[in-house]
Amino acid sequence: MTSNESPSAAHFALARAVVELEEHVSTRGWDGPTSVFALVRTADALANDPSLAQLLPTQVVQDAQQDPQLLMSIEQDGLPEAVDLEDLLAQLAWPAEVDGAALSVERSVLPPQAEQAAGAISDDDERLAFLANHPEREDVRMVVGVLRGGESWCALRMRSHDEPTQVVQGSDLVPGLVAALKATLV
Repeated sequence: MTSNESPSAAHFALARAVVELEEHVSTRGWDGPTSVFALVRTADALANDPSLAQLLPTQVVQDAQQDPQLLMSIEQDGLPEAVDLEDLLAQLAWPAEVDGAALSVERSVLPPQAEQAAGAISDDDERLAFLANHPEREDVRMVVGVLRGGESWCALRMRSHDEPTQVVQGSDLVPGLVAALKATLV
């Protein structure tokens, strides 16, 4: 989406789903594992399996009748073993019935000068201790969602500003993660 375009209904639905996922994941507290979610249009899921309506809150079923773009998130259990996030994403592929994907991941960020100083430390354990205890370290939870149509939405929460009103949102706040997640939908 360019700055001159209005967001589509699908983009609004994705933003809503990502915000709801961020709120859900935040209830688990910090230092959690990476979580991956399939995103499916609720109306399509209900059309394919009407008995699903018995499992969903009444309001969700009503919302899906009003908004065909409404997404439901399905957390994926039993993720494949992976050495890192890049390796995990490289192993994911989604069937055509899945309209999008989302993930939640936590990372620590440091100012560039601290990263440079860490790079100069040759001992791995010493470098990790330096990074973990640096006073300017900031823990960030990133929830990123993408749709097959190319839409993306991100929600970022800092541990130092751990309030729902302090969550930063936007289409492309974590471009590398957005691109990697989009690649799982091909």
